[in-house]
Amino acid sequence: MNTVTKATFMTEISHRLDTMRFGRFHRRLLVIGGSGYAFDAMDVAIIGFVLPIVTLQWGLSGAEAGVVAGSGAIGGIFGALLAGRLGDVLGRRAIMMWALGIYCLATIASALAFSFDLFLAARIVAGIGTSAESVIIAPFLAEFAPARLRGRYTGALTGFFSFGYIAAALLGWLVVPMSETSWRYALAITALPIVLLLWWRRSLPESPRWLERQGREPEARAIVDAIEAECGRDEADLPPPPPRPASGPEKIGIGSLFRRPLLRSTLVAVVLWGVMGCCYYAFMTWIPGLLVARGLTLTKSFGFTIAIYGAQVPGYFSAAWANDRIGRRNVIAAYLALGAVGALFLSQVQTPAGLLWASIMLSFALNGVYAGLYSYTPELFPTAVRATAQGIATATSRVGAMVSPILVGALYPVLGFGGVFASALVLLATGAATVLVFGPRTNGVALD
Repeated sequence: MNTVTKATFMTEISHRLDTMRFGRFHRRLLVIGGSGYAFDAMDVAIIGFVLPIVTLQWGLSGAEAGVVAGSGAIGGIFGALLAGRLGDVLGRRAIMMWALGIYCLATIASALAFSFDLFLAARIVAGIGTSAESVIIAPFLAEFAPARLRGRYTGALTGFFSFGYIAAALLGWLVVPMSETSWRYALAITALPIVLLLWWRRSLPESPRWLERQGREPEARAIVDAIEAECGRDEADLPPPPPRPASGPEKIGIGSLFRRPLLRSTLVAVVLWGVMGCCYYAFMTWIPGLLVARGLTLTKSFGFTIAIYGAQVPGYFSAAWANDRIGRRNVIAAYLALGAVGALFLSQVQTPAGLLWASIMLSFALNGVYAGLYSYTPELFPTAVRATAQGIATATSRVGAMVSPILVGALYPVLGFGGVFASALVLLATGAATVLVFGPRTNGVALD
């Protein structure tokens, strides 16, 4: 359990962070945190290009190939739950550093693996690292963001995923086909830059919001003072913090997520992240192979995939721009609905051009959903359990990511291309209805 001490300084520090002028510190934090998401995305996406090669080299069955496709999600379930809880107990910064280190070492091990069993084990461990990283970054950055810009800021953070997917597509197009062993070099390339990112992150401060809830007020104040000296203060619409007398400690633990008033937020987050885990990872993992199955050559399939991944950039940043204008909840619902339309088109079209444009629409929409979702989820929960809640939501997503590629591999021979994407349509429509009916509004609300 976390101990939350109610005192005037808590609201004061939160108010100062919420009314901070956006400056160089925030931009630096965005680049360092976003770079982690870029490498996470590279790790997820590169498997879509490596999978057809290792399937042939090791003679994998359809079920075994599906397990490889879902291996990162298998480790991700444990990584998300563990990192979320430890992030609330031990701090955000330490977990981010350890997560990157685990991912780097495991990815290098997968590049060197000489058997299917070792490759699979390394991919599962890498999934622990990428998932732990993904859980912590968004809450960490949200806790520094000024309230009036938080939707755009955390939405822009997710835009770095698109850079990772595009880089993976280029590696899959240019490096993987070079020789029978080139897939190993592609995996190594995704891991080695992590060493540089770990060096950059040494200078990151711990979250002042987390520090104050651990009774480490002087450290929290020192960090806020330093950021304020660099960025300055802005006049904001938020009212000044009300004076509150000190009181006894209040215990907030995991159980609070499953009781009122947080139960509704927990259920909404779990449904949304579960839907996205099923649809997003199945689509991004299998799209190169499914395009080949529709009659495209392997080279043309990779070229199409680069265009599909390129649609992520406007998807992320258009939704990030809309977060503070129409609200995170409306952004999520609108992009889920657009994704359902894209899935409907994919289930019907037959021509290569039709496949390409429908896939671009679905890619644009799904990534727009994530720009809203990564902004929305941290705002649904208090600081004491924010990372834990994000971990539970992400773990749900990883369950969907683990199961859906296996289901696609098993159901594609039965339902065909159209049936697979008709199923995605139903899931996306369910997510849109859930957030519109049950999702709380969070626009302009102070984070705590």
